[in-house]
Amino acid sequence: MIRSWSLVPVLLWSSGSALCGMRGDLLLTLHPTQYSLGMTTKDRGGAYRAIPRDALDDENLASIRARLQQQRAYGRDDFRAMVEAKTQRFAGVLPAHRPARVAPEIGK
Repeated sequence: MIRSWSLVPVLLWSSGSALCGMRGDLLLTLHPTQYSLGMTTKDRGGAYRAIPRDALDDENLASIRARLQQQRAYGRDDFRAMVEAKTQRFAGVLPAHRPARVAPEIGK
């Protein structure tokens, strides 16, 4: 069972879950730099999981998640414009829900 959906990309990487301390891997040999992350496997795993979390601010992470959820292109505006031109499809993010209905006024 996945404990955190934010770790899904890490789990798909072959040694990612082992480096995060989520499973053992007898074939994995750590680099001396990885040993400097902590004394125990649990400490190293926590420090390794923190690296991508610390690298992205909340705004960029929300932008990436919104684009992944809608299967849209992520990148600069010129990149999205190129994707739209080549695919003839909208590549930006759409609002999550339909616009609210405006109730008709009674008596008019």
